[in-house]
Amino acid sequence: MNKLNTDIFSLAGRSAVVTGGSRGIGAAIVELFARFGAKVVFCHANDAAEAAALEARLAGEGLPVSGAECDVADAAAVAAFARLAQDRLGHVDILVNSAGVSGDRPFEALTVADFDRMTDINLRGTFLMTQAFFPGMVEHKFGRVINLASQLAYKGAPAMAHYCASKGGVVGFTRALAYDGAPHGVTVNAIAPGPIETAQLAGMTEEWRLMKHAQLPIGRFGTVDEIAPTALLLASAGGSYFVGQTLSPNGGDVML
Repeated sequence: MNKLNTDIFSLAGRSAVVTGGSRGIGAAIVELFARFGAKVVFCHANDAAEAAALEARLAGEGLPVSGAECDVADAAAVAAFARLAQDRLGHVDILVNSAGVSGDRPFEALTVADFDRMTDINLRGTFLMTQAFFPGMVEHKFGRVINLASQLAYKGAPAMAHYCASKGGVVGFTRALAYDGAPHGVTVNAIAPGPIETAQLAGMTEEWRLMKHAQLPIGRFGTVDEIAPTALLLASAGGSYFVGQTLSPNGGDVML
């Protein structure tokens, strides 16, 4: 039996794109990838101050990353961002589709505009960004596509039909594309986090938070630093045998 390579999680020599990378889970992934040696470009939507702060903080530690504005639901904007990323990085080895929105709305009050906004960013954005970088990965016979789904793709939630549908679509997209990528050295996988302490939960009531804590076997919400290592695993040599999988760091909220 071969000895385990101690550099199995190294991303040295790799280049990565992370969408929604200025805050939350995306920012944690940007930072962890940079710490493990990757060159990273990330995009954000109307979040220039947070993006600049992340760039400055990591540059101060000798970890240069760069961000750019991009609406992932806009095909022209995605194409322009892809050109910028390739100019800065050359070939892109790793894509993390982390950009996303959430929200609740009773189904009887749900509008077409509500549904379209949710699916445009969460699902269409994942498709457009993957379409921009996937062919290059196939050509180079190596790639890692990592999509952010949600545990709600499996369990559902009241007043969140549009969100659950969009994240369920991400899971299905991941599984299907995995068949196309694997023969060419490109793995496609997803991460379905449970409730995480991010801005999306900041507005919830204390009553809701206590109720949700009581539902979780672990008894608390997760942190972004508990999700980013799953992305590192899937991006590195340590995750090379994961194909079409959805990994679920969720505190026991869903047990598959």
